This record gives sequence, structure tokens and C-alpha cells, in this order.
Amino acid sequence: MARTIFVNLPVSNLTRSIDFFSRLGFEFNTAFTDDRAACMVVSDEAYVMLLARDFFATFTPAPVAQPDSRGEVILCISAQSRDEVDRLVATALEAGGRSSQDPMEDGTMYGWSFQDPDGHLWEVMHMAA
Repeated sequence: MARTIFVNLPVSNLTRSIDFFSRLGFEFNTAFTDDRAACMVVSDEAYVMLLARDFFATFTPAPVAQPDSRGEVILCISAQSRDEVDRLVATALEAGGRSSQDPMEDGTMYGWSFQDPDGHLWEVMHMAA
């Protein structure tokens, strides 16, 4: 049985985050999007819930991390080719993201990473067969 995953990320400006990820080609499920949260569709089984920081805080008693000052998680998404890796990261940087690591190659894997406007770390990876 395939499971669906919903990754929840706190964001400081929901509109800015929606614009940023829209420019990268992601779509949003409007049935689960309002002024507090946006449901970003990664695939049929993977979604990222972008939650306004104060709304995110209602789901946990722990302090909400500041991702640009501490490592929290690395979100890795696949790409169909090396060119797609380069295109997605270049688009992220042009859309207001920040550079994180230089492109890396390890055998059949090629990846590059960026930070979104809130500092969450995203890696884009192509794995050749």
C-alpha cells in the first residue's frame, strides 16, 4: 500500500512562499489552502503544507525552529535529468532563494541545493539508472 506524506513547514510570509514555489512549477491544492496554510503538490503521494508560523506553532508545544540559523531537515526532490536539476535551482535562486551548496556529483547521482526564502534547505537530485 502506498502511503501519502504531508511535510509541514513553517513560513514567515505565506504569499511569498506560494509565489516562490509557483515559480518553480509547483501547483497548490486549493481545497487545503487558505490564509494560514497552502498545500503544495509534489506528487500524487507527497505534499508540502506551508503553514504560517503562528499557525504551525499550534501543532507543537516545542518552539518553532528558525531554519536559517539551525539545521532542521533537508528536503530532497527528484529530477528527471541533470539539466532539470540545474534549471530548478537556477529558478529558485532567481525567485529569491539562496545558494546552499555547490553542485555535487557522486557516481550516478547529481544534485544541487538551495534555501527557500525562509531558509528551509531543498536538494534537487538526479539519479541516473
